[in-house]
Amino acid sequence: MSTQTLDLEKLVSVLPPITLEEMSSIKLMNRTDTKFVTNVETLKKLLVLVRGSYFAQETAGHRISPYRTVYWDGVKEHEMFRTHQCGHSPRMKVRARTYIDSGHSFLEVKKKNNHGRTHKKRVAVPSIEAVMKEGAGEDFLKERTGYTWSDLIPTVGNRFNRITLVNNAHTERLTIDFDLQFHNFETSKDAQMPDAVIIELKRDGRVTSPILPMLRQLRIKPAGFSKYCIGTVVTNNEIRVNRFKLRLRKISKRCALPEGA
Repeated sequence: MSTQTLDLEKLVSVLPPITLEEMSSIKLMNRTDTKFVTNVETLKKLLVLVRGSYFAQETAGHRISPYRTVYWDGVKEHEMFRTHQCGHSPRMKVRARTYIDSGHSFLEVKKKNNHGRTHKKRVAVPSIEAVMKEGAGEDFLKERTGYTWSDLIPTVGNRFNRITLVNNAHTERLTIDFDLQFHNFETSKDAQMPDAVIIELKRDGRVTSPILPMLRQLRIKPAGFSKYCIGTVVTNNEIRVNRFKLRLRKISKRCALPEGA
């Protein structure tokens, strides 16, 4: 575990724990999402401010959980990336994710509608490799998207660490992702964003959130950040990324970007 992760583990260990079982009533599979981008030093200040207002999810005795994800897109046109780049709705993403602490893997389809609400459906799969090599989960994929695996290719993978917080009222979840690492299956290029922190507020409707005044206090502002799209931008020089150039400049004001991004 890196020094950075150890420092964050100490800060989040002060918060009272909440188990995966207790989290079951806060899935928020039909929700509104608001993302914020900051850096590790500001995150440390935020983890002090949330004391008394939030629980920290604990898995296998840890408050920080490693994740691995692989995204798929259209064989020819990268239509999911392009739809996101153009800002069109509705749009969707297809991914497989492994929760490394528990060893559980899921194939997931996320759809965002014209009203800004996100719907996520998922099905358990043996592993990411079972999806990539054996086509696991194809019935679910076809039902949810109309695609088969022959229509899609794996494009970008990532690894990151996540802290998950739950407010005392159990009405929202806050995911905090850091130590982002990307791999592009088409270009074989890797990239890292060790200083970037992606905070996502997930809640049903617009219930009062205790985190918002804390974010304002630290001048952490809403900012779009798709791990799939940003991962594509920093690992594939062949794909047009006009809309994301401005996004990357804004992100670079808050945290360090990979060289050449």
